[in-house]
Amino acid sequence: MHKINNLKFFSKYYKPYIGIIILDLICACLSTVCELVLPMIVRYITQTAEAGATALLVTTVLRLGALYLFLKLVDTFANYYMSDTGHVMGARIETDMRRDMFSHLMTLSFGYYDNAKVGQIMSRISNDLFDITEFAHHCPEELFICGIKIIGSFVILCGINVPLTLIIFALLPLMLLSIIFFRKSMKNAFKRQREQIGELNSQVEDCLLGIRVVKSFANEQKENERFEEGNGKFFQTKKNAYKYMARFHACTRFFDGVMYVAVITIGSLFMIKGHITAADMIAYLLYIQTLIASIRKLVEFTEQFQRGLTGIERFTEIMNIAPDISDSPNACEIENVRGDISFKDITFSYSGTNDEVLSHINIDVKKGENIAIVGPSGSGKTTLCNLLPRFYELTEGDITIDGKSVRDITLKSLRNNIGVVQQDVYLFSGTVRENIVYGCPDATHEQIVEAAKNAGAHEFIMSLPHGYDTYVGERGLKLSGGQKQRVSIARLFLKNPPILILDEATSALDNESELIVQKSLERLAKNRTTFTIAHRLTTIKNATKIIVLTDDGIAESGTHAELIEKGGEYAKLYGLYTSL
Repeated sequence: MHKINNLKFFSKYYKPYIGIIILDLICACLSTVCELVLPMIVRYITQTAEAGATALLVTTVLRLGALYLFLKLVDTFANYYMSDTGHVMGARIETDMRRDMFSHLMTLSFGYYDNAKVGQIMSRISNDLFDITEFAHHCPEELFICGIKIIGSFVILCGINVPLTLIIFALLPLMLLSIIFFRKSMKNAFKRQREQIGELNSQVEDCLLGIRVVKSFANEQKENERFEEGNGKFFQTKKNAYKYMARFHACTRFFDGVMYVAVITIGSLFMIKGHITAADMIAYLLYIQTLIASIRKLVEFTEQFQRGLTGIERFTEIMNIAPDISDSPNACEIENVRGDISFKDITFSYSGTNDEVLSHINIDVKKGENIAIVGPSGSGKTTLCNLLPRFYELTEGDITIDGKSVRDITLKSLRNNIGVVQQDVYLFSGTVRENIVYGCPDATHEQIVEAAKNAGAHEFIMSLPHGYDTYVGERGLKLSGGQKQRVSIARLFLKNPPILILDEATSALDNESELIVQKSLERLAKNRTTFTIAHRLTTIKNATKIIVLTDDGIAESGTHAELIEKGGEYAKLYGLYTSL
């Protein structure tokens, strides 16, 4: 049932191309008929020649030659259509599936990506879908052609000699049993091969993205050894797959030989007894050749079928993952956001665990306030802020913006009104301009420059070789940490959200860069409701309210002066920080 359900899910991708499929099958039928006619022409000529040399007329031979030439022209055009349009249809289905998979991946929350390996996902969206392309085109076509050839050969051969035909076709179930015997082993081997190449891709990606760390620790040899181990495992899975494939093909070749031996031996005995003529024997051999070629093609397609079926299974595995965060049925867009935010008795645990990261948290924030959140590592500061744009779903409680629950706001509208500046800035491979306009694609050049100036980035951008059109490298590697951070802040100035989350935005910067970025952040936070997560406590002295978050929840809150005077957790943290 699982395989049937996967095929049903896959079959919907044929619907837009049903006309192409029908024409493809018509061409397959024409091509097959042309192939089945040749033995009958040869049989007719041989039978006529046996009656006497004068019985075979030149005009008859020329007409039969002209007929077969016409059939070959039909066959040529039919095969051209199948090879061209049929393959393009497969590529279109692959494109549609890749689009749907990528679109579906965009709907999955942080919770999925916390546990997923990007290399595995890349393998599924590239290698697996290529196999599905071949499957999509060849599956209906090859099954249809082989079906016509086998059934057509059986009917025609029964017309020549029923006993001999039944004897020959009695061998087919044995061949089919051998196919079924190796089928499961082949499928499992190909699936393990797909999984292992995904693991290898993940390993390579992990190493290349961290190449600076690798070289700084002089661990090239260690990474080579790790890769050699993974590469060896992949080779072993391919070796096993080829072993099963070799057994598969060896078995089918053996049955090919058995069928030829049966036709020649039994056919010769029938000819001696006068049950069939020489012309019939020749026709038998030609049809058996067609029949064996069809079965061999079907056997070879079984390998492709297994690859395609494995690809479909891995495709549906991802497509069947339901997004754990989505718009509720009554969700609507939020407009004219003021920025009054309330965390109401919220509790949160990560999926698959019972440990509460946050427990019964209550916070009220007024429009334009700057709320600083401090506390030891692992106390849930970033998690708390990630709940506001619904990067993760609350376990209990509710969060409201201007009195409206975030669950009743569409995700797009909610996140369009929230800007996030993170410690680990991610810039896309492209130009400075492309990264700044990421949140506002329709921005004019003047708006981009204004945003960059507000972020304190315009001067360094203009000093780059091509200004705003300078390529920043993969993940922005051609820029310094401070430069990347200012580009990300410019991106938010352009987006202009009413709510900000600053997640340790300056903790990874040197003192000079921190000062520049801090001034940019102060301009960005002006008149916006802001949540600032900070380890550098001197940067939050002017916050409207400071919340000290610990493993037990909110330990205390107040202004910097109030908390210092109180001499509690914040005073201890501040004392430790300033004494460094």
